[in-house]
Amino acid sequence: MSGLFTGRYRALLLDLLRLPSVNPLEAGPDDPPSRLPRILERYATVAADAGFRTVRLAAPPAACLDRPGVPATVRAAARDPRFLAGQPSLLLRLGPERPRARTVMFNVHLDTVAGHTQPVFDGVRFTGRGAVDAKGPAVALLAGLEAAAAHPAVGRDVTVLVQAVAGEEGGALGTYGTRPLLEAGHHGRLNVFCEPTGLRALPRATAAMTARITVDGQDAVDDHPDAGHNATVVLGFLAQHLAARLDRAVPGTRVCVGGLHTGRVHNRVHGTGTLLLNLSYRRTADGAELETAVTRHLADGLSRFTELFGATQEFARTARDAAPLTRLTWDKRGLPALDNRDPWAEALLSRAGARPAADDPGFTCDAVWCAGLEGAFTAVLGPGSLAANHAHAPGEFIDLADLEDFAGVVRRLVTSFAEENRSPLPQETRKEPG
Repeated sequence: MSGLFTGRYRALLLDLLRLPSVNPLEAGPDDPPSRLPRILERYATVAADAGFRTVRLAAPPAACLDRPGVPATVRAAARDPRFLAGQPSLLLRLGPERPRARTVMFNVHLDTVAGHTQPVFDGVRFTGRGAVDAKGPAVALLAGLEAAAAHPAVGRDVTVLVQAVAGEEGGALGTYGTRPLLEAGHHGRLNVFCEPTGLRALPRATAAMTARITVDGQDAVDDHPDAGHNATVVLGFLAQHLAARLDRAVPGTRVCVGGLHTGRVHNRVHGTGTLLLNLSYRRTADGAELETAVTRHLADGLSRFTELFGATQEFARTARDAAPLTRLTWDKRGLPALDNRDPWAEALLSRAGARPAADDPGFTCDAVWCAGLEGAFTAVLGPGSLAANHAHAPGEFIDLADLEDFAGVVRRLVTSFAEENRSPLPQETRKEPG
């Protein structure tokens, strides 16, 4: 191992893991309040020792929510002014502000999903919420950048930006963290989003949209179930119908049939409820096609439900009224997907030790907001694996060896970028032949 992830960085990671930063959109009743502002202050302090200056540490402007693509859940949460106030983002810079061609940017999120636990480090492995997604990568990034800063051209000839953001988890998808920073021009010729990829450089990121299907009917007592509208039966039927019809309906898209909720008691017909679908896509045009498919297959499913249950004893009223009582809304939609190519940048990443991604479809993350940036290449790259390292699940972990490897890739990537953009020596200092 390179020895870049020293005891100082191990202590930092444990500190960040101890401090909860569950996104408020994710927080459960047992999760402690987020300490994200304190986490970002701690992160900025360590970065300062490597030469980074804090350009911005502040909550996002409220106006960033008055934009297309902002999820309905974010808009609702932001009605409470404490929501955005507790979700700041941090922008760090090494070197002066420079043109994009001489700037490399790294983005990492420090909010987490629910399930905060006290961290454990056994000398080999860090375990705790955020270990792999993405506090571990965030600290390894700093370790690699500190090593890269020793190169004379880093900071002198090229500038390094670091975005440490809130608002990646909880379905917020960067709309109040990453997106405002990018739209303010804080990006580079090369942009790296630090997510668990097994050190594969993914040149793509899927986008996602969330469909909410709501039944708004009338409850009934269990002794007369025919008197009410049984939202459980309607939504249960639609969940299976849509799962079957939307599976591979649009090539390259994925469909997650998510939460279904109507009620929790056994002796009542629950007349209201919701069904959530999360739909991801690799191309922006595929998202629009999938949206159309959801609308069409929902209408088909309601017609089929009415046909099947219209003659039943207990569900005839539900069948008759199902279509007018069921509505489709979108918690989020219209987000761009990232899929870019650049032989120069891909070669640079390969020389740094990042592995090619082949045909890996990628996954959904804040990198989507780099879609369409001119004169720029964006990759998703980081240590560990979302699945193998139990991201978003109990027992989330990251191995010290993986953090060391990622720090080494970061160091080589930044120094190689600097070498390619090294300024020539001033004329008066050059040795003339003679």
